[in-house]
Amino acid sequence: MRSLLSILNLMPDILIACLFPCYAFSGFSPFGSHIWWPIFHPNFHCGLFTIGYPKKLDRLTEIIELNGKVTDGIVTAMKRSYTLDSSASWDAWLALSSTYKEPLIDSRCLSRIREVLKHFVRDWSDAGLSERTVIFEPILSVLSMLSSSSRAHKRVLVPGSGLCRLAYDISTLGYDTTACELSGYMNGAFRFLLDPETTTTTSQHEVHPYGHWWSHSRNIVDLFRGVRFPDVIPRLAMDAEVGLHLKEGDFLTLELGTPNSYDYVVTLFFIDTSVNILSTLERIHTLLKPGGIWINLGPLLWCSDAQARLELSLEEVFEAMGAVGFVIVGGTDGNDDDEPDCMKRRSISCEYTHDEQAMMRWIYEAEFWVAKKV
Repeated sequence: MRSLLSILNLMPDILIACLFPCYAFSGFSPFGSHIWWPIFHPNFHCGLFTIGYPKKLDRLTEIIELNGKVTDGIVTAMKRSYTLDSSASWDAWLALSSTYKEPLIDSRCLSRIREVLKHFVRDWSDAGLSERTVIFEPILSVLSMLSSSSRAHKRVLVPGSGLCRLAYDISTLGYDTTACELSGYMNGAFRFLLDPETTTTTSQHEVHPYGHWWSHSRNIVDLFRGVRFPDVIPRLAMDAEVGLHLKEGDFLTLELGTPNSYDYVVTLFFIDTSVNILSTLERIHTLLKPGGIWINLGPLLWCSDAQARLELSLEEVFEAMGAVGFVIVGGTDGNDDDEPDCMKRRSISCEYTHDEQAMMRWIYEAEFWVAKKV
């Protein structure tokens, strides 16, 4: 049996593995009592049967159970990935976690699980292709400029990799690619796709990611629709092989190699998650080789709950980049005619895990730039 110390060392990921199975019986909690009020209130209006509201609640129950099959699969993959092969070890952790005074589940945990379900669609389904194309293509175009024969000798780091689709696509170009992700929710979900026992064929799984939010819904069919995934099956390369590699942990503290290790660092919707953006800029600069390239695309939606110590404007970010030791290829105005268009700084209108059938659009004017370490 794994020692208690070893179990405690895995606590963040095991804790999240304990949270995923709770989705199935806690999935209603984000709605609160208001969705049930019309049914149980003494002044219940019989017209609600006419419009099929009770059937809507039944369908919600069904899609929570269907999504629960995926979240249960994630737990299975996490247990295998983190070598919790012994049921005794798993039971020991569950017993340990039950001693906590605060509950494991709250609305924030469930919102992160629901976000994972939407990321399956955005990153690993045909339905997410249009959104991926808008935000991936500018990055992949820059990386495609290097001749194919030279790519295997180039190392690319993708911090904040989420479910790792961008990192996977970069690796298929022939680069030696390392994905780095802090979130145990994202890492667990990606392990579900990597596991040869839980994911073996394309379109094997189905998720219903939009049924948890009833605002801006056109009809019940769209609200509760399912999306099949994955469109391709990702696999990690062996340590000594060129391909896709995964590092789990904090980008600022994780062992990612010696200084001057990477030819490219690619950040997508990442830098605004920084608690201290200056530390993030310095870390990127340190890991890049002299003359190395940093490719960025994303907004400046600084992390919430007052976590961000610095909330810089775009102009201030550029000034901080210069102070750290970066120069923007093509200039900050993007008007340098000596550089290819794909290298120039520009704004890109894009969405993030959007519902294409909803009555609402949230559009980011994300900034794209290519910077060189000097």
